[in-house]
Formats: sequence, C-alpha cells, structure tokens
Amino acid sequence: MNNSKIDVVLGIQFGDEGKGKIVDYLAKNYDVIARFGGGDNAGHTLFTESGEKIVLHLIPSGILNDCTNIIGNGVVINPISLKKEIEMLEKLGVDVKSKLIISDKANLITPYHIFKDKINEELRGQSAIGSTLKGIAPAYTDKVSRNGWRIQDLLKDNFREEFKEDFSTKCSTYPLINMMLKGDESDLTEFFDACDYIKQFKIESTEILINQLLDQGFKILAEGAQASGLDIEFGTYPYVTSSVTTTAGVCIGLGVAPKRIGKVYGVIKAYTTRVGNGPFETELFNEVGDEICKKGNEFGSTTGRKRRCGWLDLDQVKYYSMICGVDELVITKGDVLSDFNTVKYYYDKQYHSVEGWSELSESLNENFLNYNENFLNYIEKIQNALNIPVTIVSYGVNRNDVVKLNLVIND
Repeated sequence: MNNSKIDVVLGIQFGDEGKGKIVDYLAKNYDVIARFGGGDNAGHTLFTESGEKIVLHLIPSGILNDCTNIIGNGVVINPISLKKEIEMLEKLGVDVKSKLIISDKANLITPYHIFKDKINEELRGQSAIGSTLKGIAPAYTDKVSRNGWRIQDLLKDNFREEFKEDFSTKCSTYPLINMMLKGDESDLTEFFDACDYIKQFKIESTEILINQLLDQGFKILAEGAQASGLDIEFGTYPYVTSSVTTTAGVCIGLGVAPKRIGKVYGVIKAYTTRVGNGPFETELFNEVGDEICKKGNEFGSTTGRKRRCGWLDLDQVKYYSMICGVDELVITKGDVLSDFNTVKYYYDKQYHSVEGWSELSESLNENFLNYNENFLNYIEKIQNALNIPVTIVSYGVNRNDVVKLNLVIND
C-alpha cells in the first residue's frame, strides 16, 4: 500500500482569506482537488489567465487546472446553484463533465431548506446569526436528524413522487413557509430540472475512490470552505456555520482516516475580516477600517455584504493553528495594507505596531532579491510569534500574484 497522504488548505480566521486562489495556485502540483464541507454559502474567487473573475460556490477551486475535482460527502448541494455554476464554467470553455465527480452521499439543499433558513433568521430578530440564507443550517439539521435527501436519491425511479410527498409534509408543519409558496408543483420545477441536469455527471462513492487513489500514490488536496473561526465546534458559537471547518472535517467530509492527513496549509489575510454577526476582537470602527475595506474590496462574494475589517489577530490564528495542526502559513492581501504609515497586529492580548510598507506588486519576486523590508519584517513577526513558517504570499488579485518563501524562523 502506498503511504500517500491528503494535504489540506484551510482558512483560520473568519473566512474570505483567499483560499480559492491558493488552491488554484497549488493545484498544478496535485492530481485531485476535493471539497469536504459547506455549501454554496462559500465564495471562492479565481481569476483566469486573461484576468476574468470567477466565483465558485460548490465546485472545487482546481477546476481551471488539469486535475480531477471532487465534491465530497460532507458538502450540502443546492442542485440549482450547482447547475448554474457548471453552466457558467462551460460558457468559459471549461470541460466540467470530464473533471467533476460528485459524492453520492452528499446531502441536498431543497427549496424547503431555503425558506426555513429565511424564517429562522427573521425569528431571531436582533439575535440573528448573519446567515447567508442559502439553506445550509436546515439542510445539515435534516442530515443529522436522518431526514434529509442525498445525491444518490436522485437516481431513484420514484424520486419525484417521494420528494413531493416529503416536501409537502415538511412545509405543512410551517405555516409561514406555506404562505411563501404557490401551493403547486411549480414551486419545485426549477429544482427538479436541476436534479435531472446533475444526473449526467459522475456520481459515485467518492470516499472509496479517494482512498483508492491515495493507495495508488495520487496526490490529493482537500479544500476547506468558510474558516476555523466559524467551525461548529470551536468557532465563535453560536455565530458559526453548520459544519466542521477544521482539519477534522476532512476525515468526516471525505471519508479518510486521520493518519492519512498530510500537510496542512493555514490561510490568513494580512488583516482580519468578518461577515455577519459575532465577536471580533480587533474590529476597526474608524477611517482605517473603512480604508482597508475600500482597498481590499471587502464585500462578500456570495452575499455582497460589506465585511467588517480589523487588524490581524494572531491570538486567533495561534488558537486555530493548534486546533487544525497547521504546518505552513499562507498570507494573502498584504498589498491592501501598503501605504499605511503604521500597521498593527494583536498578539498575547495586546497590540503591536510595525512600520508600514510601500506597494508590493513591484517589490516581490521569486528570488527574494527585492523584498520590501518592512513587509518582510511583518511576515517574520508573524511566523516567529506562532513558530510556523510562512511559505506562500499572495500580494494581488491576479492569478500569478503569488510567491513561495523559504524564510528561517528565529528562536
């Protein structure tokens, strides 16, 4: 048996760290990219070689590369969203059918779940979580209560009839949902059309496939969605998502044993952002926060909501690096903080200041000969505080604005 392990890319803040771009960058070194959790509440932004922006919600971020892309059993799938995403990629000339495999055990997000999500959030009032209203939590709720629908159910001859009966029963228990519906099959027309569309793609037991590929020596990279700060177990509960977003989620969401986990990349921004409600230790409520938001274009790729912005919280990063077993750090969006006279970060429950840096896109290169000294100092502060090497830096929106590092951690 081959001893190949599955490497992992995770966000270790509150999401939106730039994981998609990093997965796209790393994908050239892997045979398979596998998404293990979340749903279309994720928004992973990529740019093609020509500079065209692509936002992926369900399909793994290796889809622009020559590799297989797997949607694992831990993902909850809205068939309508998946259909739209595939059609978008195919219009760009991407051969999705030859690259995509969908787990037969992934649970479905149905129109009922989306309606229920909206109602639940409204009923919370001022205590609202800040949900993306994509039906994620109700879908996972049905999953753990053993009352959900899986991708494999789409292949049943009587799927439509069974689903319509279940849909009617569930909706009837919620008068507010019934009020939002037309009360006939037209409520499900788009959903059923999307379900039929998905059946043309490869559907199989991906947990068996992934373990077989590892045994054969194939290189696999697991792609996380959301981030550790939103993990259902260790995040800022109750302001969290509904899935396991830490390294443990790879085992749950792809069906691999813990001993098969390899290198773990922890992705962080050079600052911190958060969408929705919940605690945020370093949030800025001044013109500096506004400037970071503006320069970083900090608006949700899924919701369009303005992101809350603040300084980098290394206490948070240290905690989630511990939980996830992070081996290497990836820093993104350092360019956003360029031209600030002073940059701050939070560590050991206090703020620290470093001198700001100038534009990065003209100062970084593969040979490390022209590094911006102040930015390099910031990187060294981060890795020395955490005792984790920073091995990759992304410094712009373009696909190739990424460099690999080999810096020494000082004792």
